[in-house]
Amino acid sequence: MGFFGFLLLGLIAGAIAKLILPGKQGGGWLITLVLGVVGALLGGFLGTAIFGVDLGGFFELRTWLLAIGGSIIVLLIYGLIVGRRAAR
Repeated sequence: MGFFGFLLLGLIAGAIAKLILPGKQGGGWLITLVLGVVGALLGGFLGTAIFGVDLGGFFELRTWLLAIGGSIIVLLIYGLIVGRRAAR
């Protein structure tokens, strides 16, 4: 998968993760892109480390599931960090 394909995957995975998780995480499309790309990387790493499955092509289901799962994890962590800053 090319660089722009990975960015598109990250943007879409981040947007889907924001739709799945309730609450106000804040951030615009740039934060969604960054969190989605980091989440896709994390999902690919965890998929390889735990399940022995790596990121495949752009149109493969496992690629999307790993990217969305990783984006949800990253979005949860981001929400905890931003939530602590707002509480102070």
